[in-house]
Amino acid sequence: MTVTTGPTMSFAELKALDDQHVMQTYAGRFDVAFVRGDGARLWDSEGNEYLDFLSGIAVASLGHANPTIAEAISDQANTLLHVSNFFLNAWQPRLAEKIDGLLGGDGRVFCANSGAEANECAIKLARRYGQTHGGPERFHVLSAYASFHGRTLTTLAATGQPQKQETFQPLPSGFRQVEYADVDALAAAMDERVCAVLLEPLQGEGGVVPAPPGYLQAVRDLCNEREALLIIDEVQTGLGRTGRWFGFEHADIRPDVVTMAKALGNGMPIGACWARNDVASAFRPGDHATTFGGQPLAARVAFTVLSIMEELDVPALAQRAGARLAAGLAALPGVVSVRGLGLLLGAELDPALNPALTAGDVVSRCLQAGLVVNAVTPTTIRLAPSLLITDDEIDEALDILGRVLEGMV
Repeated sequence: MTVTTGPTMSFAELKALDDQHVMQTYAGRFDVAFVRGDGARLWDSEGNEYLDFLSGIAVASLGHANPTIAEAISDQANTLLHVSNFFLNAWQPRLAEKIDGLLGGDGRVFCANSGAEANECAIKLARRYGQTHGGPERFHVLSAYASFHGRTLTTLAATGQPQKQETFQPLPSGFRQVEYADVDALAAAMDERVCAVLLEPLQGEGGVVPAPPGYLQAVRDLCNEREALLIIDEVQTGLGRTGRWFGFEHADIRPDVVTMAKALGNGMPIGACWARNDVASAFRPGDHATTFGGQPLAARVAFTVLSIMEELDVPALAQRAGARLAAGLAALPGVVSVRGLGLLLGAELDPALNPALTAGDVVSRCLQAGLVVNAVTPTTIRLAPSLLITDDEIDEALDILGRVLEGMV
């Protein structure tokens, strides 16, 4: 049998198929279909080239079509794609050991398929732990306004964005939000029913807002005092993105539970939930499961990704490149401030220079000029390039963004 990749299709043909057959759940999609990538570059169906400074939203941290990862995918696809979790496989335990090592050891890992599923696991584990240690009413989870933890009903309930929740009410009970970075509000809400606090060390979808100095340390102390678990959502921030292996490390704390996904597979769908041994032991056989989580293909790819990251010391790369990018952004016309850590940055536009200027407008014009970024608020542009981004590519992106802004402010 001959295997074919199919005929090349124009954007118009792809768009017509999409309109007819794909659920239309994404608003404001751009009139671009990407068909090929290489490092920090993308090409669309019409042959146009782009510099990618979004990386699939902090996913392709080692670049598109990374040859070492591609080789691992090919070899494993020709060896064994999948077996059920009724059996062990050659890669899930090795991946779990590597993740545990990055988090200091003395923990266990549950492999899932996405960030939402990793957070779902963390929430179920926290409830199981809370009810085991505090009784049946100890199942409440506190999170922050403007947070984003996923789109399942449970993770949506934990997400602090009411506009995303309204359509799907009633959501699961037991979730409350307080203002991010407000320790007093958190303390006031943390009664004896609370089993866990769920926070991002930097709110990515909330506008690229890092935790202020002292905040996560205070939350850690509060959780210790109230005997609640601290869950840190590192789905977007983890694995070198912020200039440390995990964003919480900037605060010099150790969470009880950590979730990750996105960069873990460099594009291969995989997520993971790590927990301290004593917390992980709250799960009993049968409490939680997944068909595809930790299967050989995804686990081998993630193991390969982490091995490359360790070899290259990607946190150091992100720290250095992020400093260059942040300094360059701050010098651009119309940029009033730059927020973020490492290579997860938000450029805040000054609306006073042009009241009609929105981040969405800038992003659209950048795309036309060959640069991929995105808008996370009406005034904030998010940049999350590959952790292997070069100085020349940073300068090229700054030049494109600068020219776009000069024409708009």
